Amino acid sequence: MTKPLILCVDDDITILMSLKAQLKYSFGDRFDYEIAESASEGWEVIEELERRGQRLAVVISDWLMPEVKGDEFLVKVHARHPDTMKLMLTGHVENEAVQRAQEHAGLAACLTKPWRKDELEALIRQAVEAT
Repeated sequence: MTKPLILCVDDDITILMSLKAQLKYSFGDRFDYEIAESASEGWEVIEELERRGQRLAVVISDWLMPEVKGDEFLVKVHARHPDTMKLMLTGHVENEAVQRAQEHAGLAACLTKPWRKDELEALIRQAVEAT
């Protein structure tokens, strides 16, 4: 049986590596973890996990990325995976984008960089316990 997956999408590789390391430390082998440096790379990961029949448990996305902003990406993710927890983790965001993601992507929360480790972990635990 495959483990549920947490996908982190950000154009800053340092953020991605730090986030992945924190999640692995906090949740261990309970999840698989993938990172993507853009929305298009994120879609590649999502399409691969769909082929494997793996559940997408959580998507954590930056907002300000080249090509596709995080709210747009999360709206599209929500259309295919409505039960997946969607989080934005960003240093810059427009209030309209957060509202759009809440209304059209089921955004669970928008956290600011630098994020609080305990807050992020609590949100993910809450989502996992609800499923």
